Amino acid sequence: MADDYAEHFRQHDEILRSLTAMLVKQDGINERLTLAIERIDHSIERIDRSIERIDRTLAHVEITQARMETLLARMLRPEDNGRDV
Repeated sequence: MADDYAEHFRQHDEILRSLTAMLVKQDGINERLTLAIERIDHSIERIDRSIERIDRTLAHVEITQARMETLLARMLRPEDNGRDV
């Protein structure tokens, strides 16, 4: 009977050691994941700011293109035929 109790105690002790080792390992994994998520969040913020700058630049380019098209159309008007109006 005492041997059964000792074996049972040994098995519980082994389980606790195993669980403790798993918790330590999981804590390390969680820490690395947290750091990775923080880096990803930082990268996303940088990408968002870059996209905003690109959007503003594109808007300016579209305005400039429209102005150039207007000027080109005025320069190439067939009815003026090169005469001063």
